[in-house]
Amino acid sequence: MGSQHVKILHFADLHLGVETYGRIDPTTGYCSRMVDILNAFDNLVEAAIAERVDLVLFCGDAYKDRSPNPTQQREFARRIRRLSENQINTLILCGNHDLSNAVNRASATEIFDTLAVDNVYVAGKPDLYRIPAGGGILQVITLPWLRRANLMNLDEIKNMDINAIHQQMEEVLTRVVSQLIAKLDPAYPAILAAHAWVKGAKTGSEKGTTIGREPELLISNVIDSKLDYVALGHIHRRQVLSEKPPVVYSGSLVKLDFSDADEEKGFFLVGIEQTETGSRNTRYSFTPVPNRNFITVKVEIPPEDIDPTSTVIQALNQNLESITDAIVRLEITLPQNMEGLLRDNEIRAGLKAAHFVTVAKTIVRITRARLGGDHVAEAITPMDALHAWLENVDFDPDQKKRLLAYGNDIIQQSQYTE
Repeated sequence: MGSQHVKILHFADLHLGVETYGRIDPTTGYCSRMVDILNAFDNLVEAAIAERVDLVLFCGDAYKDRSPNPTQQREFARRIRRLSENQINTLILCGNHDLSNAVNRASATEIFDTLAVDNVYVAGKPDLYRIPAGGGILQVITLPWLRRANLMNLDEIKNMDINAIHQQMEEVLTRVVSQLIAKLDPAYPAILAAHAWVKGAKTGSEKGTTIGREPELLISNVIDSKLDYVALGHIHRRQVLSEKPPVVYSGSLVKLDFSDADEEKGFFLVGIEQTETGSRNTRYSFTPVPNRNFITVKVEIPPEDIDPTSTVIQALNQNLESITDAIVRLEITLPQNMEGLLRDNEIRAGLKAAHFVTVAKTIVRITRARLGGDHVAEAITPMDALHAWLENVDFDPDQKKRLLAYGNDIIQQSQYTE
């Protein structure tokens, strides 16, 4: 048995077509967020070529949804073709955003299989691939997203409630993984590639595109001595769930919303080295790609501020370097009587260096306590308020009594006046 060294590039969750926080790019005519994603993808492709990886492993969700437009498909295909032309194998896993809910409906990524594009594999169902790599064979177990529709034709689950169906889906996933692992040849390196939710993973920006409960895999389901690496997609937050073998979510390739603001985005380079004796060592490292920043600027206006606009502009100037060309969320908290003092045009001008801006104002209602004691004007009845006021004014007792009587008459009449 000879030595073998396999190099893999692992990434996931491209979501080409996401346009939130974007504007028209004057050079390409595309949405600027699409340009951001394509630039990151280009960076990844160049790294794969420079590193001469054996396999680019994409763990699902190529597009924002299952119906990408022709331009999005063309731009995705251009980058896959560049990998193919450089004799780099690419395996594309189908994610939940790639698949139709209907059984037997094609996914947009299946076109590469249909056209038999050299060096490109598309995994639309659980399978075991044997791919030439590193002077030998790399075994890849694929676990694409499991559609509920795949199970709905089974008689035994037609009348189940949603929780029972999800439990059934989880049992199917567990069984499939176990069956495919049993088929592995221990003589060759092996990895598991899955677009799935592994229990215990910390969520990220995918929460905004998730509806309802999803089937989960236990971490114990994907840890096996026959596996050298477990490549995961679906969760957008980069994280390592286990070291033996490494169980890794690469995270989304770019920042998609403010929940991604503090996270570096990119891909993993994985090396699996097999010695003459047959033992194997796995090393992996994260490589960041350039990303547009998401910045939140918070400004709290004190009640005594006589020029809240200047206070906001000063805060923006202090953050000018970070907000330049970034997606910026400006959050202003101010007393209700100052809202009209904000000069919106000047604030917008102070944000002109940003790529995209959202402004949120939180108005703090002023609670007035002018009645003495523990009385708060907004929290007592009109008659109680009159009593409290009279206790704090210098009227003689007879005047107070007459005012209370008049006040009571007026209040009573107002209750019956439409």
